[in-house]
Amino acid sequence: MLRRPVSSAAADPVQTEPGTSQDRSTRCRPRLALSIPADRYRVHQTAIDSAVAEVFRSGRFILGEQTVAFEREFAAFLGVDHCVGVGNGTDAIEIALRACGIGPGEAVLTVAHTAVATVAAIERTGASVVLVDIDPLTFTMDPESLRATIAAYQADSGGNGRPRLKAVVPVHLYGCPADLPAIQTIAHEYGLRVIEDCAQAHGAMLERRMTGAWGDLAAFSFYPTKNLGAFGDGGAVVTKDAALAEQVGLLRQYGWKPRRISSIRGCNSRLDELQAAILRVLLKHLPNENARRREVASRYDVLLAGTQLSLPPTRPSCAPVFHQYVVRTPYRDALRASLEADGIPTQIHYPVPVHLQPAYQGRLFLRVSSLPLTEIAAREVLSLPMSPYLTPDQFERIREGIRRWLNSNGGPE
Repeated sequence: MLRRPVSSAAADPVQTEPGTSQDRSTRCRPRLALSIPADRYRVHQTAIDSAVAEVFRSGRFILGEQTVAFEREFAAFLGVDHCVGVGNGTDAIEIALRACGIGPGEAVLTVAHTAVATVAAIERTGASVVLVDIDPLTFTMDPESLRATIAAYQADSGGNGRPRLKAVVPVHLYGCPADLPAIQTIAHEYGLRVIEDCAQAHGAMLERRMTGAWGDLAAFSFYPTKNLGAFGDGGAVVTKDAALAEQVGLLRQYGWKPRRISSIRGCNSRLDELQAAILRVLLKHLPNENARRREVASRYDVLLAGTQLSLPPTRPSCAPVFHQYVVRTPYRDALRASLEADGIPTQIHYPVPVHLQPAYQGRLFLRVSSLPLTEIAAREVLSLPMSPYLTPDQFERIREGIRRWLNSNGGPE
């Protein structure tokens, strides 16, 4: 539960906002060096170098043996029947939607508290976007808001020719699974496809089932900072449906069937052999590295228990993978500035909801209500450093910085 900080006015009479103490400019320290891609290569360099060298020796760089093997291994890891490698996570969402036949004259439900790629991919199909508010604890799609949005949208549509609802794209944000059982129940009631956005949830589980194994299809990104990250762009679409998998395979390469004859309108979006080879190496270590992320999250939980910060929730039958460790506080900017003064990097995921960003603001988003919880979250969330390679010394420095800010603002209640 979010609690307001205890005032520190007595200790700092000129302070106007918690965390804006006068000594911040005098305590600047060297920035903590954190780079998941660089650390990942350092830890797995020998195996990665060997895998890359094998690709160069093969002379095959597109849709070769490494891609086929990775697709098979990743599908087995997730517990699905089919995996199709594509160029990146944005393409993965678009191709998954197009495989379901979704396009102009139709609409897709998703959230605004997400990377803009989710919405951009939907729009690239020609479909319209209907936005749903989030759960304030998990930051994922709120099932009650989903149901209310669908009902209101359909009531408003009548016979006026508005785009027909065809699918819902829940986002497993920060490595936290969305409430798929409830979302799927609602989607099935209304005859909607479910396409999971798993860009931040490689290996997350809900009710002992992997994210990616719930929906009709699921889209993954292998951007370098992801839990399973390549050393360049990459993505995948997974499904249990053979017909959908075949359609995805056609769409990723010009719709060729047979080769060089386009049976449908496709695109060029292929996972290359170098990235597939690297991902095969890293997939073997994903469970252990996700476990390490959970250990880091547990240390944060202990450090921040009973403080003014709202922490990631603990949910029964849910195993998040902490792509980010996100706290929230009305004094987010003050906390961030204090940590930056201590050389501790933080990020905001995401500072402006998609519907309020310049490229989208004022355009026709098919919303039937406001998104108050989304907009409040954008003002309060802060991502603390999270990495499976975080050292004890690095965490101790982060701990000191957080405790300094907490103590200057009342500390644990």
